[in-house]
Amino acid sequence: MTRNALSYLEPIETRTRGVAVLDALADMIERAGLKTGDRLPPEVALAAHLGVGRSTIREALNRWEGLGIIRRRRGSGTFLTARVQSSQSLVPTMIRLEGEALLRLQEVRRALENVAVRKAAVNANESQRVEIVRTYEQLMALVDKRQPWRAADAAFHGAIYDASGNPLFGQILKKLDEALERSGESPFGRTEFGLESFPLHKDLCQGVVKGDPQMACAAINGIIDIVEAEIRMIVVGGTD
Repeated sequence: MTRNALSYLEPIETRTRGVAVLDALADMIERAGLKTGDRLPPEVALAAHLGVGRSTIREALNRWEGLGIIRRRRGSGTFLTARVQSSQSLVPTMIRLEGEALLRLQEVRRALENVAVRKAAVNANESQRVEIVRTYEQLMALVDKRQPWRAADAAFHGAIYDASGNPLFGQILKKLDEALERSGESPFGRTEFGLESFPLHKDLCQGVVKGDPQMACAAINGIIDIVEAEIRMIVVGGTD
């Protein structure tokens, strides 16, 4: 099946390193009927059939590996770890795949965040509560001024993870987010992405500071619900 998959590739007229190569690979996977667990053709064969350099193929596959779509096994090859279909709508294939990867990340995040905020609400000491309030106020000041806020958001959530008493929560969530590579043109990296969830950050802050685990969990679940809905809207072409 791996060898037959190559018959679905045609040389790319322009030696574009990004979208054209990834779109061609997605189309190949769909037309060849490759499924999760199947092995992709070797990099050298992909490069030859597309008429691009091997480094171009490696760069494209690195993007997919960062999204959790493929897994490389030394000595064995490259295997699909997620479903891949070419885009049938106006949404570019790469944006859709990024969105689907983000949804998988949100599923993991929800499980970890519920435990983390609950433990923070129970375990936070006075100095940690002060730090949570400080980082929340700093975050909202930036949001209100429409200034870059992502670093401040990470600091706010980091203060909550610290208060949980288990630093692994923050480390794991940070590494998961960093591992999921976003393209430069990705709508998921724009300043406005996720802004609708910020009213609930106040409830999250108050729930932890007041020692109310139920309020804190309700807030974090609401935040994740909003972000997931926004991702799905982008994936289906509801916004650009």
